[in-house]
Amino acid sequence: MLINKSLSEFIDQAASDEPTPGGGSVSALVGGLGTALTKMVGELSFGKKAYEELDDQVKKEFDEKFGLLEAKIDELKTIVDTDATAFDSVMLAFKLPKETDEEKKARSAAIQEGYKKALEVPKRCADLCLEVLELQDVFAHYGNVNAITDVGVGALLAYSGLEGALLNVSINLLSIKDEDYRKNMEAEVERVLSKGKEKKEELMKIVYKRLG
Repeated sequence: MLINKSLSEFIDQAASDEPTPGGGSVSALVGGLGTALTKMVGELSFGKKAYEELDDQVKKEFDEKFGLLEAKIDELKTIVDTDATAFDSVMLAFKLPKETDEEKKARSAAIQEGYKKALEVPKRCADLCLEVLELQDVFAHYGNVNAITDVGVGALLAYSGLEGALLNVSINLLSIKDEDYRKNMEAEVERVLSKGKEKKEELMKIVYKRLG
């Protein structure tokens, strides 16, 4: 499993002529790292004087959002590996027989379904990274100020994971013939990308303000 490799092994394999890990797996990894840094900021905030002096409602929000981070980390770690096999259904479909008209039709349909299946994994990765960006605001505003740069790096990584994953969605969309499906997914890609960029920029403004 890719996720169980050492950092050095993962980087070396990404630099090799092996097809995996590719951009999708790397996007999931950086999204997971961004989430992990956010969780670390939470860990470094609990029990500190500044945290204890927060309004009870802010503390509740802080605690609730902190509690959601672990599940995001776990799912992004899983996607590091599932993305590496997401294209398998397309490759299998291309190997189907194509001697008769019926076989050609079945093969074409399988290929199309394969491309749709292949983009589901990176789309989920992008959605998760957007969810992480939406959780990070309370840590940017109220997290331990000594770790404010970690909030910033976490936001940048979460956004990189989001945009990187959407690139993989987009390249699969190029091969899909179902026009309605393609247009709907293209609109969804634009929505997630726009929202992610907006959240990232908001977070970085907060980070630089507290840093200054």
